[in-house]
Amino acid sequence: MATSVLDLFNIGIGPSSSHTVGPMKAALEFAENLVENALLDDVTRIAVKLYGSLGATGRGHGSDVAVILGLIGETPRDTDVELIEGKVNKVRTAAKLPVLGRHVIHFEEEQDLELLPREQLDFHPNGMEFWAYNSEGRELARVIYYSIGGGFIVHESEAAADHFETETIAQPYPFSSADELLEHCKKNRKSISEIMLANELVLRSGDQIRAELLEIWSVMEECVQNGCSRGGEMPGLKIGRRANRLYQQLASRPETALTDPLTIMDWVNLYALAVNEENAAGGRVVTAPTNGAAGIVPAVMHYYARFVPGANDDGIVRFLLTAGAVGILFKTNASISGAEVGCQGEVGSACSMAAAGLTEVLGGTPEQVENAAEIGMEHNLGLTCDPVGGLVQVPCIERNAMAAIKAINASRLAMRGDGSHFVSLDKVIRTMRITGRDMKTQYKETAQGGLAVTVPIAATVVDC
Repeated sequence: MATSVLDLFNIGIGPSSSHTVGPMKAALEFAENLVENALLDDVTRIAVKLYGSLGATGRGHGSDVAVILGLIGETPRDTDVELIEGKVNKVRTAAKLPVLGRHVIHFEEEQDLELLPREQLDFHPNGMEFWAYNSEGRELARVIYYSIGGGFIVHESEAAADHFETETIAQPYPFSSADELLEHCKKNRKSISEIMLANELVLRSGDQIRAELLEIWSVMEECVQNGCSRGGEMPGLKIGRRANRLYQQLASRPETALTDPLTIMDWVNLYALAVNEENAAGGRVVTAPTNGAAGIVPAVMHYYARFVPGANDDGIVRFLLTAGAVGILFKTNASISGAEVGCQGEVGSACSMAAAGLTEVLGGTPEQVENAAEIGMEHNLGLTCDPVGGLVQVPCIERNAMAAIKAINASRLAMRGDGSHFVSLDKVIRTMRITGRDMKTQYKETAQGGLAVTVPIAATVVDC
């Protein structure tokens, strides 16, 4: 296991982990490296090119804004979302970029920040190239980064044909497949969350793990609350928010649940819609494992916390550890990037993770957890990423609600069985990877196929 659960679930901003969070991290790292190499004081110009999927949907996903924020020293976790617009507008109006807030250079966005949708670098569709020049036009630094999904970035030196190197840390229960994970559970009579916790303890203390996972849950809860309380329209497509209206309907007639047991589904839909509307508006969210799929795990966790008797913080921690184990399998053996494998890598992975986490806290065996995760992905295979206008709104927001319900159903199906099933999680992950490779580029977060074409909009919509 090369990735920590606290890497997979990280606090950031919308609307996209790979198109917003990743570019912000890359820009910040580039700027910090200029300081580390004693180059910043000589820099008079910084130029950036965003390739492939980043170029195709970059403006709709805020990639341009993210690069500017990263260069001036902002981080996805700590940036004040209420101040972003003002900070970026100040740079654009003055044509001045305060690199890391300390070294001001001239910055003409039109020529210094290019989006190139028809050009693609070799390793991944989400490629970025950064340059720094001195007053004589001499190149001081040049770096390529790839945003590989979930906010993870890879330096060009780490990129290879089919994988990238990660730091190896000895863990008590290393696994790279679901079969290996289940074997650890069987031999040591431990649950999946216990196996994950033991591995996480190599990196940090138990108290720290618990505190950080509960902080993640707290941000998820706050995101749902914000989404339920805010009305109006989302930027870009100018589509009205639905979560606030749905919340008012459900809260005004709680007795409906006495006659309609499916009212619980309405609440789950609400939780997912609330998160993804916040994400679409550039609010504070948790990548789970991406921003385009950020509403699924929180919605199912809210289902657990609000509707399952005996739900508590211990369950929340176990849920996230288990979901994290499944997410790591997808990231390691396939992809969580919509630009690489389509929405099956985002919504499909999140559905699988949520189904696994719920099954764990409902008392399922490791085999039932693996079965639930497999069901969650199997029925998302081939899911395309076709954002209308290049924005994480249509079909993304509603798709999260549908997948949250699917995750709960996957868990219930698995809990009714004994864990044995025909298609393994490892096989379905491999199938998802192959399907993603076979998928045409226009169906992988480029806004060049599917609904993005059959529901055409004015080009100016994406400039939000």
